[in-house]
Amino acid sequence: MKAAFLVKYGDASSAFEIREVPRPKPKDQQVLIEVEAFGLNFADVMARLGLYKAAPPLPSLLGYDVVGTIVECGPAVTEFQTGDRVTALTRFGGYAEFAVAESSVLGKIPPSMPAGVATALSTQYCTAFFLARELANVQAKDQVLVHAAAGGVGTALVQIAKHQGCEVFGTCSSAEKVAYLRDHNVDHPINYRQHDFAEKVTEILGNGGLDVIFDPVGGKSVKKGFRLLGAGGRILTYGVSSMNQAKSVFGKLHVLGQFGFYHPVQFLSKSRGMIGVNMLTIADQKPHKISRVMKQVISMTEAGILQPHVGGEYPAEHIGDAHAHLESRKSMGKIIVKW
Repeated sequence: MKAAFLVKYGDASSAFEIREVPRPKPKDQQVLIEVEAFGLNFADVMARLGLYKAAPPLPSLLGYDVVGTIVECGPAVTEFQTGDRVTALTRFGGYAEFAVAESSVLGKIPPSMPAGVATALSTQYCTAFFLARELANVQAKDQVLVHAAAGGVGTALVQIAKHQGCEVFGTCSSAEKVAYLRDHNVDHPINYRQHDFAEKVTEILGNGGLDVIFDPVGGKSVKKGFRLLGAGGRILTYGVSSMNQAKSVFGKLHVLGQFGFYHPVQFLSKSRGMIGVNMLTIADQKPHKISRVMKQVISMTEAGILQPHVGGEYPAEHIGDAHAHLESRKSMGKIIVKW
């Protein structure tokens, strides 16, 4: 089978190489999927830059989400069978024509569901649903700030928050993305290249505070966001995309220091909370949570409540271009790669 290996860290144009390798063999609780398409996530960019410790060593086969058809089941798999079309989380290995996945972290999808839409569900929409509904438990009239709101997870968070009746603030980096957010009914789009998001939120809210903040940026964004929370407010941080701008060890340490330092008394006295989320850890240690969430987002998508936006489709031979587009921060919605 063909697989797109990360062979060196750095520039996307020269980082990947397509190689012929044997098909993987599913273990007891795993399935083998013939891959129609695999998705890109910002963690992939961090891995390519050598900034994601959980990634396998070079040459490495990345990939967290795929859509395709099951061609082989492990002997202990009972809920799925060969021929089922599924969207799946992969513990790396998704950048290939065939990929294995644990049966606990995949969901059946109809033949009519576009590959891009289906691919967005397993990582980005499961992440968003887990953050917004299971951890933050957003409710009607909550005032919610979504950072990187035009991205894949950001778009999903916006749709879930609006469905729940929230007032949504969303940050983005361009006028085009501001228009995109307006099209998605974001109440207060904020171009952070033109406005300081904290000043803009304070200007709109006055003395009130936000109920929930979703932050994949990290660094000073978290520190500024924590100050914007009102009583009962919580900030959920699920990435450190600001780290990709750090060019040295000292730069990385600087970004980490910008998160700020906190003590439980701060949370207690002001009735504020902070939660960190790594979905790979959740999938490894609590796969039943992923299964539960995946069934929910598939059902909501089939009902038209959730509507993933596919921001780009690339052939596997142009995986470098797909990575560069995602890294540029110009992408909107889900980026996928097809064989």
